[in-house]
Amino acid sequence: MKKEDLRIIFMGTPEFAVETLKALVDNNYNVVAVVTQPDKPVGRHQNELQPSEVKKFALSHNLPVLQPVKMKDLEFVEELRSYHANLQVVVAFRMLPEVVWSMPEYGTFNVHAALLPQYRGAAPINWAVINGETETGVTTFFLDHDIDTGCIIMKKHFPIPDDANVEYVYDGLMHLGAEICLETLDAIVAADGKPESIPQEEIDNLKPAPKIFKETCQIDWHQSAKKTYDFVRGLSPYPGAWTTLRDAEGHDTVLKIFSTTKTTDEVDNSRVGALRADRKHLFVACEDCWLRIDELQLAGKKRMDAQAFLNGMKEIEKYSAI
Repeated sequence: MKKEDLRIIFMGTPEFAVETLKALVDNNYNVVAVVTQPDKPVGRHQNELQPSEVKKFALSHNLPVLQPVKMKDLEFVEELRSYHANLQVVVAFRMLPEVVWSMPEYGTFNVHAALLPQYRGAAPINWAVINGETETGVTTFFLDHDIDTGCIIMKKHFPIPDDANVEYVYDGLMHLGAEICLETLDAIVAADGKPESIPQEEIDNLKPAPKIFKETCQIDWHQSAKKTYDFVRGLSPYPGAWTTLRDAEGHDTVLKIFSTTKTTDEVDNSRVGALRADRKHLFVACEDCWLRIDELQLAGKKRMDAQAFLNGMKEIEKYSAI
């Protein structure tokens, strides 16, 4: 088989998927159509529609774009079938029904931002950092009936430095995902559409990667400073870890925290969530040590460093983080 024999449908929505789609286009793969999410209402009155990053790229390269509301919709399925694709590539998209993923002759493979079988789910990059992993990666696998469980084609590893936040890992995996996609396509071409793939191993203590909601991002100070540090960088810069500051009168203020530094200063008799400060630094008591807060944001304000925050706050010791 030659690469020109592949007729590819690409499916994806966010910026993360654009890098892979760009790699396909730049390497002259025949992308016959692109499937992405419907335009998203934005603006104060939700009266403007914002296209996905994948749609913007596809239109700029004159690629047909399909935007189904429901993947099982008969009209969409027939339109998809009309492109006579023999392979589908999925990056950061929604779950597909069998009528869609089983349609192409050579199947549908997904580029997943984790080393499967660990971190199956919607937010693998965030959870790998939150859990303090020192390594993650990308995996290509064929879709089957369950989420992220299909036979693995390839894996590539990516180290996570201790000071890296999720933005750093996201960017690294975005480019690594494009690389592994091209290598997977090379393998498919070399094997006439039937590359070697292996079932995912059955292991204990699987770590899930569920979708992240606002309540997921609330900091629990009743844990070690290391776990809190990892939690913050695993959500920075987006969606952002947050806590509530409560003053002596019981008034609450929401505070987002984007960057922290571990210390070895034990909390001694201070209660968890207590605050202290010097002229330039803010500290919060965790279960074992004080955690230094470096960058933060008050509700309705701009992101700032701790010194700027402290300049506008009096008697910080009267507050506590809950």
